[in-house]
Amino acid sequence: MAPQTLAGLSLRDLEYAVAVAELRHFGRAAERCGVSQPALSEQIRKLEALLGVTLFERQARRVEVTAQGAVLLAQARAVMREARGLLDLAQQQAAPLSGPLRLGVIATLGPYYLPRVLRDVRARFPELVLRLQEGRTAGLVAALEAGELDAALIALPPPAGNLAAEPLFFEPFLLACPPGHPLLARRRLTLQALQGAEEADRLLLLEEGHCLRDQALSLCALPRGDREERFASSLEMLRHMIAAGEGFSLLPALAGQAGGGELDGLVATRPLDEDGIGRQIGLVWRGTDPRRDDFSQLAGFLKETAPLP
Repeated sequence: MAPQTLAGLSLRDLEYAVAVAELRHFGRAAERCGVSQPALSEQIRKLEALLGVTLFERQARRVEVTAQGAVLLAQARAVMREARGLLDLAQQQAAPLSGPLRLGVIATLGPYYLPRVLRDVRARFPELVLRLQEGRTAGLVAALEAGELDAALIALPPPAGNLAAEPLFFEPFLLACPPGHPLLARRRLTLQALQGAEEADRLLLLEEGHCLRDQALSLCALPRGDREERFASSLEMLRHMIAAGEGFSLLPALAGQAGGGELDGLVATRPLDEDGIGRQIGLVWRGTDPRRDDFSQLAGFLKETAPLP
């Protein structure tokens, strides 16, 4: 026998057959399915011909399922359940911001920002299932472009031109230094003051790969590669280096506000007396992703609940 294809098999025909099997009557099955009895009977005959199996023993007043038909109709019910599950899943996915969302967050933002918004996000989008991933900008963008992430929270502008972006909030930088540091005594604390300070060579940095490192180097007008031995793998390690008296640095406001604990009294922070010194945080996603309306809706909510004015 030549291998059969699915071309002639329809879910509607399976629905008809299952209805006849349950009701043991062609007329009542046709009524349930909303078709005429002759039309239903004809489709059942075509289905039996396609399968090469007689599904029903037709008697004068009753319809019985054949032994072979019972096996096939059990499978037909399973197919119908899976088909309904497919429709339910599609409907769920079509609902705004429902189902899994793989969200990347840069490491210098995630631990300080996510605790402030996760409760609100879950309350506003109860059907949304977040799958969080922390990393550096380049790695998150690569994962986004490869389809391994759906969206990411990074500092704008995005490094790839094929990404769509929605700005969320501006996060200013704070001076972080040991108490008694000469910079704290400045009447006005500006970038020029940082660049001209005697302690300028004590600027502490994150290691290569963090966009915050590049921003600090650029703002403080230090050449790349300067003082390469003074770097930290994370903002928390950077905070410990400051507490140890090794130097000063620039911290994003959310990280600076999250200080305290065992380092309380060992790290002092002060805002700069200069506007625009910081980073713009935004939500980015692939420009070709058809869920752009969903991402825009999520970005709008995150903008409304921004932790900084």
